[in-house]
Amino acid sequence: MTLLYYDPVFQEHVTGDHPENGDRILPVVRHLNFVALDSCCRRPAWEPASLERLRYVHTPDYVDLIHHFAASGGGYIEPDTVVSVRSYDVARMAAGAVCDAVARVVGGEDKNAFCLIRPPGHHAMPDHAMGFCLFNNIAVGAGVATQELGIERALIVDFDVHHGNGTQAMFWEAADVGFLSMHRSPFYPGTGAADEIGAGAGTGTTLNLPITYGTPRDEQLRLFEREVKRFAEKIRPQLILVSAGFDAHKDDPIGSLGLESDDFGVLTRCLLDVAEEHTDGKLVSVLEGGYNPDALTDCVGIHLEALLTKAC
Repeated sequence: MTLLYYDPVFQEHVTGDHPENGDRILPVVRHLNFVALDSCCRRPAWEPASLERLRYVHTPDYVDLIHHFAASGGGYIEPDTVVSVRSYDVARMAAGAVCDAVARVVGGEDKNAFCLIRPPGHHAMPDHAMGFCLFNNIAVGAGVATQELGIERALIVDFDVHHGNGTQAMFWEAADVGFLSMHRSPFYPGTGAADEIGAGAGTGTTLNLPITYGTPRDEQLRLFEREVKRFAEKIRPQLILVSAGFDAHKDDPIGSLGLESDDFGVLTRCLLDVAEEHTDGKLVSVLEGGYNPDALTDCVGIHLEALLTKAC
């Protein structure tokens, strides 16, 4: 079975009429229940990410800042990112879901997992919030894999329409975590050029695939498949982590690269094939962006069906 992580607690990160609000994922939850996809998955209980695990990628001062900012009533912690009274606890639960999924998948309990969580994480930097993100969920999970579970090489693949600048920054000099991002460029956050390849021991472990708006869908898909397979041959990962942002969809109000819902099935199956070749199928997927609830519902359904098919 595929492990599926969702909890109503994620609605307690209250952001008002901000694009990243709880209403964007409620239709997804209802749809998965209606078509019984959620009942095909295993639904583990889990704990919030510990402070020690958050500090694998975030500074202690920053973790404390989120705690105190939420406790004091919250507000805009930076121009794009809202914090409410419960946001610190909810963000720890989101990161904890990824930690639990990584531990269970690496431990062989199930082959893959999908974390339907919020707030998203891939813009969160080591010492500050950014782009709707508080804690970098997928980076915390990668830290657990490499620092606790004996994973010597992990690969993070990010297909959100926005470059995962926070994730890239956290593993810029890391030899044990590869990072590949396909994203719209030029676009927010302004990073992710093709010549950004890492530094020090991590030189060559970062690969960016910037896509110009208007690039045909089939060209995007061919590039993704070719480069993911090539990069995986180089990294030789023992675990694949996916920053699954669905805002490259043609109907997304925040981003868009013209992709159709079914295209995310192609991306997912490519990653599952690469996981089968390199990691014995071990893959953990984590929700990032996607701000049209109808499009997000379609895309998550297609993504989860592909995970379930491979897990069986």
